[in-house]
Amino acid sequence: MSDVIVEQMGSVWLITINRADKMNSLDFAAHDELVRTWLEFRDDDNARVAVLTGSGNKSFCAGADLKTYTVAFATTPPHEFRQKWVDGYGLGGITRGLRIDKPIIAAVNGFAISGGLEIALACDLRFCSPQAEFGLQDSKWGFHACDGGLVRLPRIVGQGNAMELILSGERIDAEHAFRIGLVNRIWPEDELLPKALDYAQMLATRAPLSHRLAKNVMRRMEGLTEEEALKAEVSSFYDLGQSEDLKEGTDSFREQRPAQFKGR
Repeated sequence: MSDVIVEQMGSVWLITINRADKMNSLDFAAHDELVRTWLEFRDDDNARVAVLTGSGNKSFCAGADLKTYTVAFATTPPHEFRQKWVDGYGLGGITRGLRIDKPIIAAVNGFAISGGLEIALACDLRFCSPQAEFGLQDSKWGFHACDGGLVRLPRIVGQGNAMELILSGERIDAEHAFRIGLVNRIWPEDELLPKALDYAQMLATRAPLSHRLAKNVMRRMEGLTEEEALKAEVSSFYDLGQSEDLKEGTDSFREQRPAQFKGR
């Protein structure tokens, strides 16, 4: 049975980590399969939005399989470490080294722990069910987050909230996660996936070139001065102005009809 299940619903892909008996943790095989899936999604011009979730109703993703993946990661000889891990792909691909300029939604249906939370942080939006729990438990086992948790979490929830999660290793519930801005929406368990897919279908009707350039600007502005970031933003807007999509958007507004964007 495949560790990753892909269902294509028009221009929306539903990607499910299919290791419920392992709390949807990733061993090397599952990691590699997820990386291949993301590469296929990235390179498919008809694919516009992805929804990522976990199988079952207990866990979104419990991170790397501690018995295999994590130990091998930590004990890789120094001369191999940079090539394989620093310059290679992070856990699940999207956490490091694999840039996707299309919207990705995490539908968190249970535990999002350590590397699982880092994968959710690498998504653009996070929706969850009331029973979801979030945590970076690495400090309990002698290490710290290494797939974007130390970088992305402070940007999303602020330094103080991030420090609390990173230093304590404790888990927080869905309501706490919503209060600090870690998740965008909380929906009942039986509504989470349908509503996430509906939202993805809505995003798929928006201009893909706009999504691509907006995500690019938002990445680049980290570390820039406000003046440099504002210039990058307006320069990107000008580039977008040369697109067929902008003409289609303005034509559809004038003609009072839904836009049909082509990503050109």
